Amino acid sequence: MAKNTVKSAIRNSPTKSRSPRFGVFSFFGEVFSEMKKVTWPSREETTRLTMLVLAVSIAIGAMLGVLDFFFTTISDQVLF
Repeated sequence: MAKNTVKSAIRNSPTKSRSPRFGVFSFFGEVFSEMKKVTWPSREETTRLTMLVLAVSIAIGAMLGVLDFFFTTISDQVLF
């Protein structure tokens, strides 16, 4: 009788996974339903924000380049 109890506990276990195929279809179904709820930005807003990101990236890159040049020059003079 103990063997039957163990087998039924394993069979009814909540950790027993479903078929991976069903999980994949379910996942993508939920993804598509969520994508329908998204409010997408307009083309103008996307362009404006992209330009802002590029400008900030270029400015930070230039600042880091100047700082790198400055510290390299100082370290060359101090060490050599």
